[in-house]
Amino acid sequence: MFAVLHLPDFALQAALQADPPPAPAGAAALFSAGGKKSLVLAANAAARAAGVEPGLTAPQAVARCPGLAIRVPATAAEAEARALVLALALNLAPRVEDTAPGLCTCDLRGLLDPPEPVARAAVAELAGLGLAAAAGLARTPLLALYVARTLAGAAGPAAVRRLAPEDEAAFLAPLPLAVAEPPAELADVFALWGVRTLGELLALPRDEVGRRFGAAGLALWQRAAGGAPRPLQLVAPAVDFTAQLRFEEGVATLEPLLFGLRRALDRLALELRAAHFVAAALDLVLHLEDEGRYVRTFSLPEPTADPAVIFRALHTHLETLQTAAALTGFDLAVVPARPPVRQAGLFETGLRDPHGFAETLARVAAIVGPGRLGTPQLLDTRRPDAVGLAAPAPVVPPPAPPPVHPPYGLPLRRFRPPLLATLEFAAGNRRPTYLFTHRFHGEIADLRGPWRSSGDWWQHDRAWIRCEWDLALAGGGLYRLLQVDDAFFIEGEYD
Repeated sequence: MFAVLHLPDFALQAALQADPPPAPAGAAALFSAGGKKSLVLAANAAARAAGVEPGLTAPQAVARCPGLAIRVPATAAEAEARALVLALALNLAPRVEDTAPGLCTCDLRGLLDPPEPVARAAVAELAGLGLAAAAGLARTPLLALYVARTLAGAAGPAAVRRLAPEDEAAFLAPLPLAVAEPPAELADVFALWGVRTLGELLALPRDEVGRRFGAAGLALWQRAAGGAPRPLQLVAPAVDFTAQLRFEEGVATLEPLLFGLRRALDRLALELRAAHFVAAALDLVLHLEDEGRYVRTFSLPEPTADPAVIFRALHTHLETLQTAAALTGFDLAVVPARPPVRQAGLFETGLRDPHGFAETLARVAAIVGPGRLGTPQLLDTRRPDAVGLAAPAPVVPPPAPPPVHPPYGLPLRRFRPPLLATLEFAAGNRRPTYLFTHRFHGEIADLRGPWRSSGDWWQHDRAWIRCEWDLALAGGGLYRLLQVDDAFFIEGEYD
């Protein structure tokens, strides 16, 4: 069993996918780019309904259809669309042939899944990517091609057909002889004989046709019969997951960049799926008009091959990006990885949507600034309140076990920030006798200390030293007194 994916008017579809018309279902036509006159090469259904036909000049086509969207062949767009179709075909079957632009053949022999649902899913995915396709399934590649071409213009489930072996003769009989692509001299002879369909040609004995017209006639008869199974010229899955795009003019807005990135990610995601990889990180290079570059690496919170999730990570960053000059293009590379496989713990709590969580963090970081968002963690130092910010863990850790020994001493209720304090000393005595703060004051009944601590003395910008006392006021209250340099603070109150 073979399947053929056929995209009619492929050059026009590729141009429209890269540069969609203002109206999604509007009339559009492909015109030749060289020569004195620009002629219509292909037209979509809306343009054909308005009377636009191949061979018309541009003024004639616009006169028949004033709202016609004019496109010219784009080599880069055709190459990107061709790579997209091949990537999708490799998800359909591992053995794929790049038969022609807009035409690829898949060998479905040995697949466990029923071919019709798989082909319908492929055609529907191409439609979602802006490419109309039909799929023919038959015993030989040539028969599958004939079936796919008869389905041109169909949509939905009608764009896929499987031809059973017992139905081949009835299917081939009414097809015009031109389907088998006869040489010009043989076409003239058969026209004189009144042979105009494949069925009429197949009614002639094959050996007599070969004896009369030689190898060319025998090959034509074989093509009219649907050919025979043949080995495909296989294409290998992608090993470098890269994409690039260059704009014709500098781009100063975000929409063209996002549109090009989404198209590239759709194709890269299909290539990752075909190679059984997922994306672990992205390398993005933006080219600027002043010959500068903006380079950024995106580490995904969880490896994935979902283009929507990857695009969301790019979009979140780019919507706050400002460059010194307009953009002329981009290079995008995906760092592949094998899909992670691990068994979750029985009581482990993971994030339901790691990518959505990362996107929210990125939006908050764009507001508060870099380095100001994360999970607080105590630093490995004796300096009090030494806390750093670390990236949140993808899995919520279990609660810490209770300490083996109960806490010793009274709990300290910290004041954040510490209360600035003023001390009153008795004449000729270095021991304070009275405490003033903006929240309380009173006579000091008892004082214990000092306890001195210091650290990071080898780093001039981070060296610290502090002295602490415990004091009790005569009116009640037990507090911690802190001295830093020449200033005093009440750091907290003991419960």
